[in-house]
Amino acid sequence: MAWTSRLITISVLIALMGCFTGAQGNYRRPTRVGVSCCNEVSKGRIPATIKLIGYKHQNALSPCVDAIIFYTEKEKFCSDPKALWIQNRLKGTTLILI
Repeated sequence: MAWTSRLITISVLIALMGCFTGAQGNYRRPTRVGVSCCNEVSKGRIPATIKLIGYKHQNALSPCVDAIIFYTEKEKFCSDPKALWIQNRLKGTTLILI
């Protein structure tokens, strides 16, 4: 009788180990996501001759900083939202919703 209870205990332990090992095999690690954001901002004005096609507000969440991102056809400008000229430039520019 003692050997039967030991055999059952060992069988149950082996079955449990198999369940845990199988569950770990299906685990997927999170993938890396590239961060594309403004890490620093400029207080300098964007010249009026540069045509802006849109903007968005970026919240600070490390490594990104609080910024207004202005877009042109080919590039983007990371500007300080506290700069005095920002509000005037936002008036004639379209907000981009992402």
